[in-house]
Amino acid sequence: MKIIAREIPPRAAWALEQAGVHPLLARLYAARGIRAKEELDDALARLLPPDTLKGAREAATLLADAIAQDKRLAIVADYDCDGATACAVGVRGLKLLGARHVQYLVPDRVVDGYGLTASIARRVAQQGADVLITVDNGIASVEGVAEAKALGLAVLVTDHHLPGPQLPAADAIVNPNQPGCGFESKSMAGVGVMFYVLIQLRAELRARGRFDQASQPRLEPLLPLVALGTVADVVRLDNNNRRLVAQGLKRMRAGQMQPGIQALFDAAGRKAQAATTFDFGFALGPRINAAGRLADMTLGIECLLTDDDARAAELARQLDAINRERRELEGGMREQALLLAESLFDESEEPPPAISVFDPDFHEGVVGIVASRLKDKLHRPSFVFATSGAPGREHELKGSGRSIAGFHLRDALDLVAKRHPGVILKFGGHAMAAGCTVAAEHFAAFEQAFAQVAQEWLDAATLTRRLETDGPLAPEYCRAELVDQLHREVWGQGFAPPTFSEEVQVLSQRLVGEARNHLSLKLLHQGRPVDAIWFGHTEQLPERALLAFRLDVNEWRGERRVQFLVEGVQL
Repeated sequence: MKIIAREIPPRAAWALEQAGVHPLLARLYAARGIRAKEELDDALARLLPPDTLKGAREAATLLADAIAQDKRLAIVADYDCDGATACAVGVRGLKLLGARHVQYLVPDRVVDGYGLTASIARRVAQQGADVLITVDNGIASVEGVAEAKALGLAVLVTDHHLPGPQLPAADAIVNPNQPGCGFESKSMAGVGVMFYVLIQLRAELRARGRFDQASQPRLEPLLPLVALGTVADVVRLDNNNRRLVAQGLKRMRAGQMQPGIQALFDAAGRKAQAATTFDFGFALGPRINAAGRLADMTLGIECLLTDDDARAAELARQLDAINRERRELEGGMREQALLLAESLFDESEEPPPAISVFDPDFHEGVVGIVASRLKDKLHRPSFVFATSGAPGREHELKGSGRSIAGFHLRDALDLVAKRHPGVILKFGGHAMAAGCTVAAEHFAAFEQAFAQVAQEWLDAATLTRRLETDGPLAPEYCRAELVDQLHREVWGQGFAPPTFSEEVQVLSQRLVGEARNHLSLKLLHQGRPVDAIWFGHTEQLPERALLAFRLDVNEWRGERRVQFLVEGVQL
């Protein structure tokens, strides 16, 4: 591992500090590209205008007409947290704006696969819908949209994924990544896109005289859902996304959230009044995602839709139980996947440039998480495959991949598909996460072809794990109240949480935890003793070490003390 301190533009840091930003925050923000205090303004008025999002006006017209004609609307969701929150925002928002008939359908991960398929379009039509709305999917659903149109449905696609070579023939498409869209935030999650459609729809209804500025329905209560889905989907937190998340966090901390979100905080043992982006990514998001991985995402969506506190609490308990099952399943799969990966190279060798593993006992609902763990452990683009559980498709393998910086996973799959026609049955995704389906007999061919692309695209520098940090931490900043302030800020993908690094003296170290798999440390940091812990690490450190660490507060018998959470070491 190579620990690298981010560059801090001195002029930007100085300007922020002069504008009243705390010196430490000024340094952190400047290192993340913030140049002026105005960029930190999270007011709703500073959100990018909805009418700059291509297709938003057409979508608003379509939906306003449908509401005026009392048509039946059906949302086709996705089975992850972004899809679930986008569905909840869509259902709640459309009803707020006057739609009387709004239903939803979420595909089954195993049986239906991803996105709007022709069979799902037929199911929507059979349920009596007039308008089909996709959330967090649909941009690649050429056949599904064509089938829906053939059945007489109007189709609105709202999505944020990268489009393929052909766009679906929908009545309207809202996606910041579609060709010709000038919307500045290309990183908006699916739930953000749906929220923007609702803002534009409200403006259209207002223009039609349905209500005026004073009496119009308030959409701000939906922002906790938008914040949760945005962070859980690990999209880049650009200025616009940070504003959406900040607004959602403020409402949660003030107790203004859907009963299901409050129930998820309770089930996770977290406090909503001290909500952070960490809670979204590691406490609430995984509990919703677990439903889509092992059960039925309807549970997650219903939890977010109900206004009954007791029902929300019961659904959150069910989601928590499914998430515990997911963790147990993931643990066994992770160990087996790592053994399979390590069998691909000798102990004295570097891992191959890309990893692909398959085991007949793997569960397809958890392959993405295991691929992420494999990528983190070996710092290689990694794919994990499981046998498809869909009836009649037992000969197919469903794979999920995670990548490292500098290797575009979806583009790599595209190249494999072009070089080896027939090996990949279908694929899709992003730069850092993607999925594909291959015939079982072609797994070896895929493994070899994928590794070949990685061999060509990756160099030694890219294959070296790099941990970016914010450099040394002045001892006067090791205060519990300052750590609390840091935790309240909006951090996430593309706007990394503060991580510091410097050489420290290791005074003592011991293994702790039931499995003795965490390293507890006493360090000497700039002449002051400080406690530290490295979760999941068991190897002893030398007497002096260059450590990368985050800040946390440990409470013990009423006393709050700063501790370091070690992220890595450069030996």
